[in-house]
Amino acid sequence: MDLTTENVLLIGSVLLFLSILAGKAGYKFGIPVLLLFLSVGMLFGSDGFGIEFDSPYIAQFVGLVALSVILFSGGLDTNVKEIKPVLGPGLMLSSVGVLLTTLFTGSIIYFITNIYTSFISFTLPESMLLASIMSSTDSASVFSILRSKGVSLKNNIRPLLELESGSNDPMAFMLTIIFLNMSMTGHFGVLSFFLKLLTQFGIGAACGYGIANATLFFLNKVHFESRSLFHILLLASLFFTFSFTDLIGGNGFLAVYISGLVIGNSKKQCDGSVYTFFDGIAWLSQLVLFLSLGLLVNPTDLISFDIVAIGLVISFAMIIISRPFSVFLSLLPFKGIGTKTKHYVSWVGLRGAVPIVFATYPLIEGQVNAGLMFNIVFFTTIISLMVQGTTVNFAAKKLGLDNNNYTNLP
Repeated sequence: MDLTTENVLLIGSVLLFLSILAGKAGYKFGIPVLLLFLSVGMLFGSDGFGIEFDSPYIAQFVGLVALSVILFSGGLDTNVKEIKPVLGPGLMLSSVGVLLTTLFTGSIIYFITNIYTSFISFTLPESMLLASIMSSTDSASVFSILRSKGVSLKNNIRPLLELESGSNDPMAFMLTIIFLNMSMTGHFGVLSFFLKLLTQFGIGAACGYGIANATLFFLNKVHFESRSLFHILLLASLFFTFSFTDLIGGNGFLAVYISGLVIGNSKKQCDGSVYTFFDGIAWLSQLVLFLSLGLLVNPTDLISFDIVAIGLVISFAMIIISRPFSVFLSLLPFKGIGTKTKHYVSWVGLRGAVPIVFATYPLIEGQVNAGLMFNIVFFTTIISLMVQGTTVNFAAKKLGLDNNNYTNLP
């Protein structure tokens, strides 16, 4: 079945309805709702009920719009006073941590695919490209799972994880673009990489802060007869922030997250209705995003021996080796962060929509192994949500980091 103008609303409404029912049922069994949204999309896709959706361009567009809303909503709901104590560690994880994760994971992928396997062989740039796509923790997954499961964490762990996931996309995005170009052209400039990285961070932070304050100034000067118009103006500001920042060479993801932080902590303007409105929009964005990505993939491709074998190796290499090593090394300068906290931060390195959206860039550019990479990224995302996403509460209790857990476990 092809998606047309006539049936897209009908099909879309049915998918949303079924996703909500699946999410409600899955919540009782501790299954991440985002995993269920993906599953519904896959069930109704070309290998299921036959909905034909094979455009990485549309999937990428949906992903960029949805992620900008999710990040803005996450920033809006984050208290600046909570993230101040973890600002240094959070930024270290979102920059150095992402870089180290890419290097560790890329090396493992290259070693495994060129020495121990004969069915897949990635060059070093391709290995680093695949690793960079999967290097960032996913904001949608982290925000959703931490907040929906109601786990109460000690030691400012929650703001640390949310700050990291909300601000690590620029580094992952830049690494993805750099290694994509390198895998296709063979050229890599270290100096240009760092200049682009600083540009992305600098322009992104400046635009997010500046546009947010300009929006607040405008809101102070205008009286709205309807509160709904106020919400719509903030939504327009969100999309302007992302697109304008991207237009002038900055990172839109970082910009909208900072914009959300600034506006959300302006008590004059943000009442309960604003948080409720954007929480609803963020959930809708997550639904549409994960459904779209589920429709895009062909499940039969995921169960091929090549994908399952390399996908499992990469998944557990990231969970057991890359993520822990990158977290412990990144947080080495911060003596006040305990070993248990580092272990928990390592465990909640969730993969989700962001890696899948980033995996559409090689598809659109026509990279030789892009299809293979996309399926591997999708498979590792499912493994991450199944293994890590379902054990967030368990890990916190086991490590004695749950405020509701009064036993001092070793």
